[in-house]
Amino acid sequence: MTATDHHLLLRALIDEFVRCGMRHACTSPGSRNTPIVITLARESALRTWSHIDERSSGFFALGAAKASGRPVAVTCTSGTAAANLLPAVIEARHAGVPLILLTADRPPELRDIGAGQTIDQLKLYGDAVKWFFELGVHGASAERLRWVRELACRAYWTALDGTPGPVHINVALQEPLILEGPLPDSEPGGGGRPGGAPWTAHSHPAPANHDPQPLQLERAVLVAGDLGVETSDGGHGGPTLGSRLARLAAQARLPLLADPLSGARSGPAAIAHWDLILRDPQTAAALRPAVVYRFGETPTSKPLRAWLDALDVPQVQVLADARWSDPVSRATTRVVGPVAAFLERFTPLADQSDWLDRWTRADSAVAHAIAEPLLPAGLSEPAVVTALAQFLPSTATLFVAASMPIRDVEEFFPALNDPPRVLANRGANGIDGTVACAFGVAATTTEPVVLLTGDVTLAHDIGSLLAARRTGLKLTIVLLNNDGGGIFNFLAVAGESDVFEPQIATPTGLDFSLAAALYGLDHQLVSDLDAFAGSLIAALRSERSTIIEVRTERVANRELHARVAASALTALAATR
Repeated sequence: MTATDHHLLLRALIDEFVRCGMRHACTSPGSRNTPIVITLARESALRTWSHIDERSSGFFALGAAKASGRPVAVTCTSGTAAANLLPAVIEARHAGVPLILLTADRPPELRDIGAGQTIDQLKLYGDAVKWFFELGVHGASAERLRWVRELACRAYWTALDGTPGPVHINVALQEPLILEGPLPDSEPGGGGRPGGAPWTAHSHPAPANHDPQPLQLERAVLVAGDLGVETSDGGHGGPTLGSRLARLAAQARLPLLADPLSGARSGPAAIAHWDLILRDPQTAAALRPAVVYRFGETPTSKPLRAWLDALDVPQVQVLADARWSDPVSRATTRVVGPVAAFLERFTPLADQSDWLDRWTRADSAVAHAIAEPLLPAGLSEPAVVTALAQFLPSTATLFVAASMPIRDVEEFFPALNDPPRVLANRGANGIDGTVACAFGVAATTTEPVVLLTGDVTLAHDIGSLLAARRTGLKLTIVLLNNDGGGIFNFLAVAGESDVFEPQIATPTGLDFSLAAALYGLDHQLVSDLDAFAGSLIAALRSERSTIIEVRTERVANRELHARVAASALTALAATR
């Protein structure tokens, strides 16, 4: 077994990934994974992004795969380096994002004998991956190269097929790791198939043509969560599907309760403030539907989930893949398959009753009511969300951190005619790797990408700011700095005064202007809405990454949310 054999096998593996459609790969430095890094970096059809931290690398790959819909390769060296990929692997599994993990490993004879940088990497990620395979050390014969090309296709299509997710290939590599001379251009067996075709193509037959049966839509409500990623080859999900759902809702005159992550919060049927509307028991009861159609993931909103849980009516859940997403256990029917095909069953006949009007009147009343407490508050966390909706172009992507930012976007982001794409990590709902993931999204587009995040989330992933300098990518970061975990002030634990601040809220007192200087980003501290709007517009035009910092106070933020909710309830009572 020679270094030439290693490199020929790896070149065939990566070549097949490219033939299947891969366009991005992420690397981290190391010794044992040197042949994999070299092969990825020298593949001209790949954009290979280098990261010094495997955890950042994994989440960067997650963002690129989420935004593009294509599997992204991630490689690292042996030992605990591979363990650092686990958080991104778990998020990819729960969120249905395709990744291909290429972990370098020591050969079997060096395992479990005290060799350095060697741990048990076999099935390291357990059930968090869709498929595991160990690629052993083999000679690069024509037969073996054909086999590795088919292996690459199997890994790629497995990552995409059914419910997308991560695939793990553990690559055992022997020394020498570096070639003594150039790798031959020719490959034993002749290389891949003609015309750049994959060794093993993969397709699903189109469903047989039939006359779709129209659905019963009288007093129906449509609920849309994250619909998944729209793949570049016409797969499910994404803003195109969300726009189609919004148009159909308007055409059928049916209220659409759309999470911004769905891409469907647009048009005259979109009800933007359903989270506040459904907090009023009398209004929620008066707006009881005859049937609910739920598309994609169930939104985060607790009032929405409580309302769905209390409804004793048929609830049809429409999912692009087989992931189970019914936290309220109320779905009476699950429909798994292309969402677009299900939408074809919607009757074009509009509901001529006042059903939609009743929802839009409530939505309008809440929209006017919440302005009363928000306007005098000035530059608040909810005001930042509404300002982003106002100033972001429709071509932009807004990546939203977990915890309070995603909840504020769900509650305050208005219905727009042409909204920007909104993405978030809602698979495991964690804050891990948020900055890296947003940079990964930026790697897939030339349009603006804006990250909305809190200070704890930024501090948790602050090392990923290095991507701004090392990759040359541009990201605008809107930082809501309330010096701690603001969401915890909304929970009962906030009353435990002896432990709350040091153990739960965990204020850091960080000066993020210093972090920006360290990692090579611009920094703007703003104190009013006009300054925020000006800084945002300037950052979007700039060629550099920027942190726009908005300082707020956690207790005041909680009180503002309480005043908003009270104002909304008062307005709803007046409409009855």
